[in-house]
Amino acid sequence: MIGMDSETQVIYQELKKVAVSGTTTHYSDIGFLIGLDMGSPADRNRIARILDDISRLEHARGNPLLSAVVLLREKNIPGDGFFKLAKSLSKQGTQDDFEFWLHEVKRVHDIWATKV
Repeated sequence: MIGMDSETQVIYQELKKVAVSGTTTHYSDIGFLIGLDMGSPADRNRIARILDDISRLEHARGNPLLSAVVLLREKNIPGDGFFKLAKSLSKQGTQDDFEFWLHEVKRVHDIWATKV
C-alpha cells in the first residue's frame, strides 16, 4: 500500500483478516507478526503507532477504526490509545468508552464482512 511501511502493511493485512472473520485479536498476537515483544515499552509504542496510522487511514476512507479488533489480553478491550484516537477524531461523541468500543467493533465486522 502506498505510504505504509512493510511492518504496517503486515499488521493491516492481519487486521483485515480478523475483521472479515468477525473476531478479535490481541496486541501480543499482532506484534509477534513483526517481531515485537509487548513486554518492551518501545515495542508497545511501535504497535500503538502502527495501529494509530491504520485507524487514521480507515477513518479518512470513511470506515470505522479497524484497530477496534485489537484487545488487551487481560481486559478484552482495546488499550487507552484506541480511545484517545477516537476522541481526537471526534468519533466517540457522548458514549462511554466501553459502549463506543462495542459499537465500533460491530461496525468494523459489518463493513469488512461485505468486502470479502
